[in-house]
Amino acid sequence: MTATPQQLADVLRPVKHVLLDFDGPVCSVFAGLPAPEVARRLREGLLAAGEQAPAGAEEESDPLALLRLIADARPDLTEGTDAALAALETEAVRVARPTPGGESVLHACARSGRLVSVVSNNAGAAIESYLAEHGLSKYVAGVFGRVPGDPSSMKPSPRLLLEAVEAASIGPEHCIFIGDATRDVEAGEAADVPTIGYANKPGKAERLAVAGAVVVVSSLEEIATMIT
Repeated sequence: MTATPQQLADVLRPVKHVLLDFDGPVCSVFAGLPAPEVARRLREGLLAAGEQAPAGAEEESDPLALLRLIADARPDLTEGTDAALAALETEAVRVARPTPGGESVLHACARSGRLVSVVSNNAGAAIESYLAEHGLSKYVAGVFGRVPGDPSSMKPSPRLLLEAVEAASIGPEHCIFIGDATRDVEAGEAADVPTIGYANKPGKAERLAVAGAVVVVSSLEEIATMIT
């Protein structure tokens, strides 16, 4: 199911611009401050402001999904909820767990002269905070987090990928996206950017392959080794 070294080398050979998802390929954002706790704090924030959480919010443990739910049910609460989540994400990345091989990919891209952009549903401020804290900012040309107050910009929408491709002035045929979710693959296909699936949990390899990932890896070190 996972790619052979030759398959991976063939995919990477024409690449000049590597686009990386953040939560997964770079770090585990909610490893130290768990996602259910973040979702709980978002709901508490609504209650403190005198607002009632919409139907289904109590059962939602994914803070990004909760943001979508609130935005759909109460558009007037979107901006405030997004800002609150961005602050919580910035808190979470201080205790996030770096992904093994993630930094190796960044270093390999720098050595080979490839451009790197981070494209993520997480808040740009949180991503930039993590990169700065870990001394990685110099390896990343651009950060494309969700548009503040606009959850519709999040993947599987191709919007953020398209913005990253346009900013680099490198055609999608010379780009590769590395993501660990089917929504990443869907966004890549919509943006005409091929996606390498990162299967960091059991069962993901098949789902990513079925979604259309050009190759699937179980370790980012596999990618770093093949970037020459």
